Amino acid sequence: MGQPINHRIDDLKRPAQEYPRRFVPLETDLGDWGAIEPLCQRLLERPIASKTDLEEWLVDGSEFGAVIGEESSRRYIRMTCATDDEGAKKAYLHFVEEILPKLKPFEFQSQKRLLDSPYTGELDAGRYGIMLRATRNAVELFRDENIPLETELDRLSQQYQEIQGSLTVQFRGEERTLQQMGVFLEEKDRSTRQEAWEVTTRRRLEVSEQLETIFDKMLELRLQIARNAGFDNYRDYQFRRYNRFDYTPADCFEFHQAVEQHVVPLTRAALDERRRALGIDSVRPWDVACDRFGRTPLKPFDGDDRLAFGCKEIFTSVDPRLGAQFDRMIDLGLLDLGSRKGKAPGGYQSTLSEVRLPFIFMNAVGLNRDVMTLLHEGGHAFHALAAADQFLLDYRHSPMEFAEVASMSMEHLGAPYLEVFYSSGEAARARRDHYESDVTILPWIAIIDAFQHWIYTHPGHSRDERAEAWVGLMNRFGAGVDWSGLEEGLRYRWHAQLHIFEYPFYYIEYGIALLGALQIWRNAMNDRRGAVDAYLKGLALGGSKPLPELFSTAGAKFDFSAATIAPLMNLLQEEMTRQGAMESK
Repeated sequence: MGQPINHRIDDLKRPAQEYPRRFVPLETDLGDWGAIEPLCQRLLERPIASKTDLEEWLVDGSEFGAVIGEESSRRYIRMTCATDDEGAKKAYLHFVEEILPKLKPFEFQSQKRLLDSPYTGELDAGRYGIMLRATRNAVELFRDENIPLETELDRLSQQYQEIQGSLTVQFRGEERTLQQMGVFLEEKDRSTRQEAWEVTTRRRLEVSEQLETIFDKMLELRLQIARNAGFDNYRDYQFRRYNRFDYTPADCFEFHQAVEQHVVPLTRAALDERRRALGIDSVRPWDVACDRFGRTPLKPFDGDDRLAFGCKEIFTSVDPRLGAQFDRMIDLGLLDLGSRKGKAPGGYQSTLSEVRLPFIFMNAVGLNRDVMTLLHEGGHAFHALAAADQFLLDYRHSPMEFAEVASMSMEHLGAPYLEVFYSSGEAARARRDHYESDVTILPWIAIIDAFQHWIYTHPGHSRDERAEAWVGLMNRFGAGVDWSGLEEGLRYRWHAQLHIFEYPFYYIEYGIALLGALQIWRNAMNDRRGAVDAYLKGLALGGSKPLPELFSTAGAKFDFSAATIAPLMNLLQEEMTRQGAMESK
């Protein structure tokens, strides 16, 4: 068994030598509002008598924001890595409840000062235009009365994380996390898969009332936030809050329709192929994660270190620059990979914004999906590093629609090198399965997105109505999984999707981004070096350009209509057939 790779962020000194502070004193206690508030006042009261003064003020404001942002990230990382650590939980909640709310009025006043400055009009539009557009939008949306409501939402999100992180089951004589139970859903033996699915689902249903109560409170708070800002519904407010200037809800509905027309038939055909290959009458929920031929699950690695160093080899094969960057992350302890009791579910990449380094969190248990998760989060990390030298904090990250292009592209750019973990036949099997997952994820994205459109445009709905809307969407976009006798599990299936609770309307981005990533992958089939260079050039722009320009620089078109979806589905079908012919049967 390899060694677990756990984070060492507390050993990472700040500020970094490459990015010294010039405004925030090194001795500042970032958990003490009394130490932070004077810095806010200094920025608000500093004289700005020229365009040069204004630009220097913006740079110092970026430094201040980066310092605060990293403090928040470090506390969040510690809390999610150990949700049962009362000290970490207390430190995170203190920051969420006592520091961040007090910063919001200052942020608003700073934004107002920027927009009201007579020198703002002298700023170069190409250099500052995106930032100014977002600033104007933020000022228009800001309401003092929303600050305590947003703080309460943060508190409820932490409660959701704590509940999910605490869920374990007794299975085959051992206590296991729900993430660890995923191993058994890939087992060859159908009765084992069914037992694992049932025990996991029963455990989720035991907390369904708690989660419904949390979500009802979230809905009430979000609707009030939207109304305070002058919106009839939270959907329209959140689109503005996400700075979605380049597409509308109508475009999302067009995406839903295109998925229903061009993707759902493929997923249903794949499910029927699975049914026939497994020799079963119908595909049940415990039959969708196992191999379609009933083969034993792929076991790509044993131990976190094997996962980390194997992925480093893949990144190096894609481009030596990426391998060197990931090697540095390993050396600095910027990874926490394995699943364990008390660790929050899921995976994420968080940027330590002052030292300008990425951190990767995940729950690896030894499955193929763990390899793909680390490739995915590695793409996010390379994005953070590529954009690290953008001069404004606002530009060191991009809109999520493009941020996910970074991660999903890396899954596909890395796929040709999976022999690092497998034999050639096993690698072909893993690639074929991954390409099928590209097809199957699009209907799931449509379900999650359409569900949220329904939720937030139907205020006052009952829990039963919400469940019925969910089931209706599962039937519309689903592949035909047989849920008979399991209706309660189906009604509450969405509880496990943390985005619905914590990041409302953050999911369509995955669909938009996947289409961009598939275009970059298609480019790499013809010119790998040229495609990777364009990809990295796009990442280096951070968030300094509009979405269409970010996509085009990376070699993709910003479009998620049928015109883009249909040919990409044809490509995936071709590659699934090609890899399927080479895979180990």
